[in-house]
Amino acid sequence: MIKKTLLFMMAIIAVLSLAACSGSSEKSNNKSGNLEGSLEDIMEKIYETADLDDDFRDYIKNGMMLEEVNAERAEYFLGKSDIEFEEALASEPMIQPGAYSLVLVRAKEGADIDKLKSEIKENSNPMKWICVGVSEENIIVDNIGDIIFLVMSDDGAKPLHEAFRALES
Repeated sequence: MIKKTLLFMMAIIAVLSLAACSGSSEKSNNKSGNLEGSLEDIMEKIYETADLDDDFRDYIKNGMMLEEVNAERAEYFLGKSDIEFEEALASEPMIQPGAYSLVLVRAKEGADIDKLKSEIKENSNPMKWICVGVSEENIIVDNIGDIIFLVMSDDGAKPLHEAFRALES
């Protein structure tokens, strides 16, 4: 009888332990596969988790500004004026000492995400800054759900992209 009681209690402890440790596998995604939170929150998570050197991290903290992308500014940030989106947010230097841009776009419901990504990739201007530009291989366009990520940076494109992709898990 003691063995059965002990075995029963161990089974209950094991079940409770597994339930407590399982957690949710949907850290930042909802059931639709879209990232939750505002574009500003998502941008902040990308900057917080990206594997960047201290100088670049300081540059982000002290030299960047966030700007809402509207229809009039879409061509500058996304390369095309007629791209339709729900909302977009850009992070660029306050003073243009170098070529850098990170833009998050929330697509409209039902939008063709692959088409939007293709339009952004094909039309984004790596030489939009007067005297400097970004190499083509350092322009990355990707998405998680309805959020499209565009980064143009010779220094931080890959770690910023990796930080964005990590939000999916």
